[in-house]
Amino acid sequence: MSSTQDYYDLIADATGSIRDRVPAHLASPKVLIICGSGLGGIASRIKGDAEVILQYETIPGFQKSTVAGHAGHLQFGLMGIDPNQDNLVPVICMVGRLHFYEGYSFQAATFPVRVATELGVETVIITNAAGGVNPRYVPGDLMIINDHINFPGLSGQHPLKGPNLEKFGPRFPATSDAYDLELRKALIHQAEAANLSRTIHEGVYAFVSGPTFESRAEVRMLRLMGADAVGMSSVPEVVVARHSGLKVLGLSLITNSGVSDPPTSAFIDDSQTPDSKGHASHEEVLLHAQEAAQDVETLVERLVGLL
Repeated sequence: MSSTQDYYDLIADATGSIRDRVPAHLASPKVLIICGSGLGGIASRIKGDAEVILQYETIPGFQKSTVAGHAGHLQFGLMGIDPNQDNLVPVICMVGRLHFYEGYSFQAATFPVRVATELGVETVIITNAAGGVNPRYVPGDLMIINDHINFPGLSGQHPLKGPNLEKFGPRFPATSDAYDLELRKALIHQAEAANLSRTIHEGVYAFVSGPTFESRAEVRMLRLMGADAVGMSSVPEVVVARHSGLKVLGLSLITNSGVSDPPTSAFIDDSQTPDSKGHASHEEVLLHAQEAAQDVETLVERLVGLL
């Protein structure tokens, strides 16, 4: 982007394009839901026939999603648990997100959050598939995010790098309160109300740029640094959402366990000391996401109904 004004203009173009194609009662949504890998089914909880789907490529400034499990469109509609559909909440679902590892800048990857802010969104529910770092976590568990470690941001690759967008927020925003406490409490309450049996934790999400899954030594390092789960998304969106003054809830589905055992030494006869087997794969991520999708959808739908 050549200038801050150009970026503002692109946001305005995207916002205008959306409002031209979305009915008025849906064009001022209150909640943005970002669907992680394999979790696009959240959008299936949108009620009634009044929904609109816009492909990313048709919206100015949006990029094309290139990853399996990320459909790449915005879905506008109403969501909630009111059986009479009288008190439903207008939402946008990002069915598929954009990632830094796809070759997009953080500014491009978080552009949808800026546009959602302009449309009137007040709350962002961010979901993702993550690897378990905490040894107590097993695939299929859920983790409510209460803090994060932004490794790319700490090393200079930050979504707020460059001229500050004063229209949205301050030059030096805090992230110590990034994950809204009341939303976290509400999600736990809704899990209890829905009698979900799936294990739910609360913990720290470590953001790494990817696209490789972590080495054994990296998993051990992350554990020592206090991370409970690790993934390749979400934190840039969280940072931009908080810079824009939005409330944030983050929810991770643990889809694989990080391999952390040191490899067997080449100097040791592996017939006597077998190597620890196992490695992560995107197929495993999508499989576990599919198995847990209904519980995630239920939680998100019930939480939206409270907003």
